Parts: sequence; structure tokens; C-alpha cells
Amino acid sequence: MKLLFPNGEHAPVELKDGLIRIGAAATSEVLIAAPGIAPNHCEIETRSGISRLRIHDTTHTVVVNGRQASGETVLKPGDLVLFGKVGARVTALDLPKLAPRSPIAAPVSEEADDGRTRIRQALPRFVLRGVSGSTFGKTYPLFGSMTIGRAADCELTIPGEEISRKHARIKVMTDGVEVEDLGSANGTFINGKRVAKETAHGGDELRFDTVRFMLVAPGEEIKAAQHKAPQAPAASAQGQGGNLLRSLGWVLLGIGLAALVIAGLSYLGFVRI
Repeated sequence: MKLLFPNGEHAPVELKDGLIRIGAAATSEVLIAAPGIAPNHCEIETRSGISRLRIHDTTHTVVVNGRQASGETVLKPGDLVLFGKVGARVTALDLPKLAPRSPIAAPVSEEADDGRTRIRQALPRFVLRGVSGSTFGKTYPLFGSMTIGRAADCELTIPGEEISRKHARIKVMTDGVEVEDLGSANGTFINGKRVAKETAHGGDELRFDTVRFMLVAPGEEIKAAQHKAPQAPAASAQGQGGNLLRSLGWVLLGIGLAALVIAGLSYLGFVRI
């Protein structure tokens, strides 16, 4: 089996035989930098293909299929797990090939209710997308107020000696993200300008020492894509219509000229109609 994180908080995790620690600590096999995630949040131990989720501190929020987990819980494909506010789904490692189905599919409304609570994954208002250093290509969803630094108890941990233990604090606002430097040695920057406390907006570059991120607003990207998508087909249809009208015009003009030539020749006696 494996763990899938729909919002990209972590790459898929294969549940092999052995112990996997999940938390915000830098030593965790599954490092999740998000609000509500403790340094050693929980662990999953797999033996002979059976995965057991264990929680040693009941103050750590772990929800399995809509119910708060405690002690030990056996995981199975299809389970929905929440680590704090970070959602994950347990899936089979290799999905079996489906047998050919009848052309008449069962209506969706008749799907059996297995009793599980469906969890709607909330789209974060802003995310940080790493564009340099050890965070290159990684995406970090932003929720509420988060501390950034190299310390393990930071909500967003960035390894590197140049990063201060408590480097900066970011707070999600309605129209942007408030960025506050926490007295770091090497500075916090927005679009190349060193700041003490300032608001960043979607598309801005945030830099902590030399580690750079792009601040992205996923909702705005989706809206922009939806507005742009219909333009190309519309322009293409308009162009095809214009070409068709021009072609029809040339055909009618040719017919008219031919009729005039025939009428002239008939008048001169060369052609009889």
C-alpha cells in the first residue's frame, strides 16, 4: 500500500515493511510542514503487508475515516487519514486490472454507501513553491500563521546553516501573506528587497537568505486558466467563418463574370443561347 497526498504536501509514500515516522521534525521519514503537525506526530509500522498507525500522544490530531484515532489503527486501501489539517488517502500499491464491464453502467446515484465520511480537501489560499536550494520543486501550503526556520519545531523547516532557527513568520491574509522577519542574521526579502514586516501577494518572490520561493495563489491560477481556455476555439471558429465567406464571395464573383462574358459573346453573334 501507499499514502497519497492530494494537495501535494508530500510525495507518495510506499508502506514497506518497517517503521515510518510522520511529523514536522527534520528526522521524520515523512516530513510534513503544516500547522497542527507535531515534531513526532505519529508513526506507521508495516509487517507482512499489514500497516498499523500508532499515536503515542492523544493531543496529536489524527483522523481515520472521520473518526479521531487513538492507540493503534490498522490501515487498509481506501482509508482517508487526516494528519492535523493535511489529508492523505491509503491506496493499493498495484491496482488490479478490471474485467470487461457491461456496456450498461450502473447509475452513479446507486453507488453503495460504505459508511465512510467523504473529506473535502480545502484548497489553500496561498502556497510557497520552492525555486532554489533544497526546496526546489517542492510545494508548501500556507494556513494561518506559520514560523519558517531550520529548527525542527518550525511549521516550515528549511535545512541550511544560513537559515536562522526562527527565521521569519508568515501569516495568511485576505489579499496576501504578511511576512515578518524574526531578527534573522541573513535577512528576509520580497522581490529582492529586504523587509522587516511587509505583505506579499501572488506572484511575488520570497527569499530567506538565498533560499527562494514563489508565492502562488492556486485559486487565481485556476480562474485565469478558465478565462483563457475558451478564447482559442472562439478565435478559430471566427477565422474559419471568415475564410468560408471569402471563398463564397470569390465563387459568386467568378459566376457573375462568366455570365457577363457569355452575354457579350451572344450579343456579338459568336455564341447562340
